[in-house]
Amino acid sequence: MNMKKTAALLTLIAGLGMGFQGTAQAEGFDIGADVVSRYVWRGAEYDDGIAAQPWLSYTFDGIGIEAGAWGSFDIDGDDANEVDLYVTVPVGPVSLTVTDYYFPDYADGDDDVFDYGDDAEEHIIEVSAGYEYENLSLMAAINVSGDDENSKYVEAGYGFYDKDDYTATAFIGAGDEVYTADGNAEGNFNIVNVGLTVTKDIFSASYMINPDLETSYLVLGVTLQP
Repeated sequence: MNMKKTAALLTLIAGLGMGFQGTAQAEGFDIGADVVSRYVWRGAEYDDGIAAQPWLSYTFDGIGIEAGAWGSFDIDGDDANEVDLYVTVPVGPVSLTVTDYYFPDYADGDDDVFDYGDDAEEHIIEVSAGYEYENLSLMAAINVSGDDENSKYVEAGYGFYDKDDYTATAFIGAGDEVYTADGNAEGNFNIVNVGLTVTKDIFSASYMINPDLETSYLVLGVTLQP
């Protein structure tokens, strides 16, 4: 990660972090899985079939650092596989996360799990910062290594409804380069993710519009957790 990227991220963290308080995390192990009708992430569809998305994490006692793994697997057995590793560190009002997005090709056996070179096609390393204050959440992320080294994404969400076991959150996200339809220049952001998520018990439904792609998605999810 070069100095220009580091300075830009730290400036964004400082600006967004003023006046925000951290969110306490439960300690110990956490496991579970979501089953979603399709895999849509940051306004883009990664797979159009039903996907199982398990997770495993551990939060360290007293310091709040969380380390975990998250995956997405097409139930039909297609090539849409993802296995991510991440570490989240609370720093005052900010949660800093480093994520290794890994996309193995199990069918061809060409996985290269240990290849972290700048031209590695299976890995993307992202650094992100997140904040929560009452009903407001903010997030900023930048890719720093692997198959993509420059793309950035920012998102804001606001929870505006909590009644009769239903909650509703509106969100808007913008990105540049890989997040856009035409791969526009670094720093030239397009709005790519506008929508609404409603949850009740273990169920959730999200309606998302990507103005840049001129398309929309409706995704149903079920969370399974002991």
